[in-house]
Amino acid sequence: MAYEDILYEVKDHVARITINRPEKYNAFTRWTLHELVQAFVEAGDDPTVGVVVLTGAGPKAFCSGGDVEWEAKGFGGGWGPKVDVFTAIVTCPKPTIARVNGVAIAGGNVMQVCCDLAIAAENARFGQAGPRVGSFNAAFGTSYLARLVGERKAREMWFLCRQYKAPEALEMGLINTVVPADQLDAEVDKWCGEILALSPSALTACKNSFLEETAPYIGRALFGAQLTGYIQSSDEAREGQMSFVEKRKPDFSKFRQK
Repeated sequence: MAYEDILYEVKDHVARITINRPEKYNAFTRWTLHELVQAFVEAGDDPTVGVVVLTGAGPKAFCSGGDVEWEAKGFGGGWGPKVDVFTAIVTCPKPTIARVNGVAIAGGNVMQVCCDLAIAAENARFGQAGPRVGSFNAAFGTSYLARLVGERKAREMWFLCRQYKAPEALEMGLINTVVPADQLDAEVDKWCGEILALSPSALTACKNSFLEETAPYIGRALFGAQLTGYIQSSDEAREGQMSFVEKRKPDFSKFRQK
């Protein structure tokens, strides 16, 4: 399949999926999400692939979440495609590694959370931004995130919308390791090599076993998608989206009872 928003390559039994919108900090549109789902399905179905690496093009961003300018024009199309991507990542029968080469914010952070492993460059930054633009993330970005970093930290990430440097993310259990940016590819290759040296059938069985605990989050995400769609189409969300486009602080005061 020919892709437009992503790059897909299989080499030495490693499938590399790259969000290729560096001018937008690899923010995704609805079409990007469709292509990501297809790529993970393609990698999962390929018997020559032993591990899947997800990353973003360029040195600045892994993924900065949804393209707010695109969504502000009314082309967001609901939350369903995002659930499809998160589901495609967690159900991929091959081990998945997030190669975090820069900012991993909002939906971008959720994508790396959904990967089995995460390797970050020292310049990487993590966080959630939904409440800044009148949005939130059901299941994987909230309750599943809390499994990784704990309830207190997960709530802090959402209620304050702070960003965290790679060492902080490592300390809280959000990622597996941190390396200098110029060593990121070598470290990812090393981890891929160690995975490829193991039994592929046993690894798939491990993933399925982990999925037994993760599967309920898929249902919760689908259940929450409808509510999220309502919120994102509201005047309140519109204020958040337009403030981003217009490069100003959002004014949510009119949506809070006095």
